[in-house]
Amino acid sequence: MRTVFFVSDRTGITAEALGNSLLTQFGNIEFKRVNLAFIDSLEKAEKAAMKIKVASKADGQPALIFSTQIKNEYRQVLEHCGGVVFDFFETFISKMEDTLGEKSSHAAGLSHGVTDIKTYANRIDSINFSLTNDDGLNTQNYDNADIILTGVSRSGKTPTCLFLALQYGIYAANYPLIEQDLHTMHLPKELRQHKDKLFGLSINPVRLQNIRNERRSNSGYASINQCRKEVRRAEDIFAENKVPFLDTSQISIEEIATRILNKKKLKRRY
Repeated sequence: MRTVFFVSDRTGITAEALGNSLLTQFGNIEFKRVNLAFIDSLEKAEKAAMKIKVASKADGQPALIFSTQIKNEYRQVLEHCGGVVFDFFETFISKMEDTLGEKSSHAAGLSHGVTDIKTYANRIDSINFSLTNDDGLNTQNYDNADIILTGVSRSGKTPTCLFLALQYGIYAANYPLIEQDLHTMHLPKELRQHKDKLFGLSINPVRLQNIRNERRSNSGYASINQCRKEVRRAEDIFAENKVPFLDTSQISIEEIATRILNKKKLKRRY
C-alpha cells in the first residue's frame, strides 16, 4: 500500500485527474488516495506537509505527492516533507518507475477503462443511490446516505449529488425545502434524526431568479421577492439548527463538491 496525496491551491480536480491517469499504469500496486485541496497559504502547506510525513511514517515508505501548486514557497514546503513530489511541470513517468520499482505498462486510455471492477461497481451503486434518493424521494433510505444536501428548489442539490457520486463514490441524497418547511425554524421531520449528515446549499436570490425563470418564466415561483424570501428563511433554518451551508452562486460544481467533502470529512470510496 502506498499513500498518494493530490495537493492543490484550488479543488485538486486537475491533480487528481492527471495523477490517477498515471497511477492506472501500475495495476499491481494498491494506492490510498488523499485529496488536499485549497492549500493556499503557508500555514496550510505546512499542515499538509505534516500529514504527508505521518502517512509516510505509517507506510514505512515515502508517500507520493501529485501537486499543481503554483507558488514556489508552498512547493518548497512539499519538497522537504519526506514524500516524493511529482510536479506537473516535470516529466514524471520515468520518476514514478524509479520510485515504485516497476515499469509502467505504457498503455493508453487505461484511465477511461473499467480497470477495477470494485471501483466501477461502487461508482454505479453511488450514482443509483443519488438518483433513487433525489428531491426528497425515499427518505427511508437516509440511514444509508453519506450526506444529505438540503436547500430551496434550484440551488444545485441534484447536480452536486451526482458529481459526488460519480467522482468520489459518495452516497448522496437531497431534500428540497418547500414552502411549508420554511414557515418554521425547525428542520423537516424527515431530516431531524439525520442532522449530522446534513449540508445546506444556498444561492444568491438574483441568480436563483434567473435559473427559475428558465424553468417557469414570469411565475410567482421565479419572482425576486419569492426567491429572496425562500433563501433568507432557508439560511435562518440552517443557522438555527447549526447546519453548515455554502453559497453556490459563484463557484463550480467541482468546487462545491470538494468543499462539502472537506467540510464533512467524507470518506471517498475510490
